[in-house]
Amino acid sequence: MGASGSKARGLWPFASPGPGGAAGPGGEQALARARGCRSATPFVFTRRGSMYYDEDGDLAHEFYEETIVTKNGRKRAKLKRIHKNLIPQFLSSLH
Repeated sequence: MGASGSKARGLWPFASPGPGGAAGPGGEQALARARGCRSATPFVFTRRGSMYYDEDGDLAHEFYEETIVTKNGRKRAKLKRIHKNLIPQFLSSLH
């Protein structure tokens, strides 16, 4: 899915030093000292689920509403995606 901008310029704690050896003055030890005061990890252990409840209590990934469109005197059914009044099912854990 493409390159991530979070790995640029040695900001990622597990980045390889590259062809020049150590990454900047002090190398990886300076980066470890700078990040040592933070207790949070750069990893995400929870994420929002992809299923939602609508106002009727139905559970699905996406909801659509059928609308009737009249074009040149001819009726045609079209599906319109619903984005409002959706309640997330739960937060899932990535353990």
